[in-house]
Amino acid sequence: MSPAKKQGQVKESKAEFCYDLLRSRILDGTYVPGYRLVINQLAQETGVSTIPLREALRRLQSDGLVEVVRNVGARVAVFEAEQVEHTLQILARLEGYATAISAPLMTAAELERSRKINDRMVEALEEFDPTAFTALNREFHFSIYEHCPDAHLRALLEAEWTRLDHMRRSTFTYVPGRARRSVVEHEGILDLIAKGADPGEIERVACAHKNATAHALHSAVPHK
Repeated sequence: MSPAKKQGQVKESKAEFCYDLLRSRILDGTYVPGYRLVINQLAQETGVSTIPLREALRRLQSDGLVEVVRNVGARVAVFEAEQVEHTLQILARLEGYATAISAPLMTAAELERSRKINDRMVEALEEFDPTAFTALNREFHFSIYEHCPDAHLRALLEAEWTRLDHMRRSTFTYVPGRARRSVVEHEGILDLIAKGADPGEIERVACAHKNATAHALHSAVPHK
């Protein structure tokens, strides 16, 4: 391997390391919305030079997790309630279609796995932890989407859910009553899949499920 090629791989691996590190700190709440991402400070913390850090920040900006503000610099993205609602509405359309085309590809065993995840969500309602419930909610939906034959659609869903996780931390924090209704709707979606319902009906119900969360959030959170 030529020295130039080896050097390029090292640079790329450092940029990937920085990206993964910063992304995880944003998503787990270590870096809260509005937290300033100062390059020199990050370089001291990570022991990595500024070049791979800048590349990582550019990628995070493309992901929607970082924003560059005039006279402030790079910071963890700050979102308003309207942006969360808009993302939920976009997800409603994506999820409706993904659920419909995944449905005929799910076996009885795979449906049972999804039901067990939803059962865990029901159990989690007893001592309600919004963050844990949200994690189970994601696990439930992706137990369906993983059967989606469209790789691009799966990537879009992953990207939008990641943005949403950061934007809201947990919608159920704002609308805890929505959690109980959500698990009932999950059962309805699985029942439609199990009986081989028309894909259009599955898409409509799955889309309505996500839109119901957007509507609940709109009612619960003050708007400017």
